[in-house]
Amino acid sequence: MSKPLTTQELHNLAMNIVGKDLEAKGYEFIAINSQLKRNPQFVCIDKNNQRYFVIVKATTISEIAITYDVIWMETFKTHARNNNAKVLFAGVGLGHPDDGKKPPILNSAYLLQYEGLQLLDIDLN
Repeated sequence: MSKPLTTQELHNLAMNIVGKDLEAKGYEFIAINSQLKRNPQFVCIDKNNQRYFVIVKATTISEIAITYDVIWMETFKTHARNNNAKVLFAGVGLGHPDDGKKPPILNSAYLLQYEGLQLLDIDLN
């Protein structure tokens, strides 16, 4: 029987996708947090030792770009400024191959919507 991925499994899959992207771009991981609603998911540094807080949002496939809660993000940007870190946002849409609005099935193919890492300006607002 096919079983849809749970919310935690979707989040973990999104984190794996983003983690591989970060690794490919040369970031070094300092900390990883895979708990739901705990941010950031990744703390990493680049080759210049600049610290980055990475927020991963897993959601269903969308016809538009995946966004974040702007008001909440302002609070998080303050946290990043206080820690001399920059903020990267990664929206990951995951869906069933037959219907992108349904969650993927465990151990099966899936649809992916990922536009990459988005650097957020922590000095705005």
